[in-house]
Amino acid sequence: MRPLLIAAATLSILTSFGFSSAALAQDRYCLQGRIWGYPGNCQFASYAQCMATASGTNAYCGINPRYAYARRYRGYR
Repeated sequence: MRPLLIAAATLSILTSFGFSSAALAQDRYCLQGRIWGYPGNCQFASYAQCMATASGTNAYCGINPRYAYARRYRGYR
């Protein structure tokens, strides 16, 4: 029973890392402006989606700071 519990815990930890990086890749653009503040509404996967939402308002689209300043895995040297 104990090895099964350890295996389940390990699997859940490994999948949580995978989901966090996938969510980061989807939210690349943020709707920013006076109403939204900084970083703003960061739920847009494409610039076109963000600009369509911003049209007709006093807002603009910028890159998500969590995406822009994310550390990239470079491997061992």
